[in-house]
Amino acid sequence: MELLYGRELCILQKEKTNVESFDLDHTKVKAPYVRLAGVKTGKNGDEVYKYDIRFKQPNKEHMEMPALHSLEHLSADIIRNYSDHIVDFSPMGCQTGFYVSLINHNDYEDLLAILENTFTDVTKATAVPACNEVQCGWATSHSLEGAQALAKEFLAKRDEWHIIFED
Repeated sequence: MELLYGRELCILQKEKTNVESFDLDHTKVKAPYVRLAGVKTGKNGDEVYKYDIRFKQPNKEHMEMPALHSLEHLSADIIRNYSDHIVDFSPMGCQTGFYVSLINHNDYEDLLAILENTFTDVTKATAVPACNEVQCGWATSHSLEGAQALAKEFLAKRDEWHIIFED
């Protein structure tokens, strides 16, 4: 089945895809949350845990790009102060959240503490790291205040991060 959204033709696919998040029913989740999105085991036994850090309710709201961009820069830098297991911290294209990947670390409660510490530090930051033309591909698209507002909003619902689906 095909649907036209905006000016783009989208194909609705009912079969399983190769992308875990495409198989997630985005109408059933309840943001904000932190969800294990997948585990990959390497040929030497290392395990990479990928988490969905959802800030905004899919298809209802999104993060504005300058705030999201700055939150990405801040979080990607700060989170490494709290764990040596971080592989990557990156934004979702839909602008509703981030993915964080960790190697050989499957402690969900510890990850929540790492995220809480990271976003608390974001709220106290005085500058966005690497927001210049040498270190960033779109250096004019940043908002420290926007990133801090997003972090505060996410932290305010800390007790709900483990709730992924609507009742």
